[in-house]
Amino acid sequence: MGLEDRDALQILQAALDPGPGSDDLIRRFYTHWFALDTHVRDLFPPELAHQRETFRQAMHWVFGEFVAQRAQAPVAFLAQLGRDHRKYGVTQQNYDTMRRAWYTTMRTHLIDDWTAAVDDAAVQAINLISGIMAGAADAEDGPPWWDGTVLEHHRVSRDVAVIRLHLDRPMPYHPGQYVNVQIPQWPRRWRYLSPAMPADPDGFIEFHVRSVLGGMVSNSMVGETRPGDRWRLSSPHGALHVDRDGGDVLMVAGSTGLAPLRAIIMDLCRFGENPRVHLFFGARYPCELYDLRTLWEIAGSNPWLSVSPVSDYPGDPPWAADYPDVQPPRGLHVRQTGQLPAVVSRYGGWGDRQILVCGGPAMVRATRDALVAKGAPADRIQHDPLVG
Repeated sequence: MGLEDRDALQILQAALDPGPGSDDLIRRFYTHWFALDTHVRDLFPPELAHQRETFRQAMHWVFGEFVAQRAQAPVAFLAQLGRDHRKYGVTQQNYDTMRRAWYTTMRTHLIDDWTAAVDDAAVQAINLISGIMAGAADAEDGPPWWDGTVLEHHRVSRDVAVIRLHLDRPMPYHPGQYVNVQIPQWPRRWRYLSPAMPADPDGFIEFHVRSVLGGMVSNSMVGETRPGDRWRLSSPHGALHVDRDGGDVLMVAGSTGLAPLRAIIMDLCRFGENPRVHLFFGARYPCELYDLRTLWEIAGSNPWLSVSPVSDYPGDPPWAADYPDVQPPRGLHVRQTGQLPAVVSRYGGWGDRQILVCGGPAMVRATRDALVAKGAPADRIQHDPLVG
């Protein structure tokens, strides 16, 4: 039965459930793959813990979709993954060795549960996954990556920087999408960032970056980036969007989660009429609401946009004196104090709105859960994939 055998597919998915067993499985898969294909090791960073966990989460989701007999979402995801992996220089040989290593590792790991049915499902699933990725990469005509030069680096808060680049060639993307970025300080370590402006025909692009405790790449982006640095960007991902015919919109942005929503708002400014958009923009301290003036300028000439600033704490820390005053100008809603999910859900479930939520994984989950608990349909809430 292969991909139609839900019981066999559930056994394969269960092997990828979070826990020590799956950690050992994924670790042995990469070890076996690198032994089969010594070239492929050079495509990955020295420390593989994050890569292994990302792969486990992605494949656990894909197998879950197979179990549910849903094909559209995993096929689209795997095709995008294959197109994106061109930035690493992945070849057809690498996909072939990956397929062999994965099958062998799964079979060894599940030896007590490895039946003819499980074998059939594993062969078909692994062949399908690697085939979609390789086929999509081979069929893609666009460049595998875009290189660009840093023009400006502004430290707008202790932990946040606004970075503007000029790409060697313009990158086409939809407002709300994100890209994978590599910086010279950390070769082969990629970080997802969302452009904070719509695609520019002259190749200019802007990112908002927040340093994360223990995050080597983000800390370098915020603290060490200088004009002249050369960055590399992958092809765009994601499907955040506003349907201009789909009713009014609620946007919830935590810190630099503002970037993709600002790009969408800026794109909407092209049109004379838009649905009403209410944006809640949250941060820990008032001083970290770094882009309020831009939002005020947009709202001042676009009456369909309203903005509510929110901060966890009512006052600023001592270090705030080193950064520009970002108190809400006249024309914005009065700043509110409290946790962003609680403040937003205080007004109800917003179930009649298109809902877009962007920010850290914990904030996005909390906001989504709070809105659903207040009655918002889960299928009306958009957010990027959650990792972490």
